[in-house]
Amino acid sequence: MQTIQNSAKGLGLLVDMNWDRFFFVGAITLALFAASNLGYLAVPSGY
Repeated sequence: MQTIQNSAKGLGLLVDMNWDRFFFVGAITLALFAASNLGYLAVPSGY
């Protein structure tokens, strides 16, 4: 039980230290998704 508690504390610390990296990866993913959708809409359907 103590090992699980220590692991949970360590995971929480890791998330606290690196939350901005997760945000950055999410923002890049969202930007790529939005760009692909805009590119799809910009290209005429005959191609």
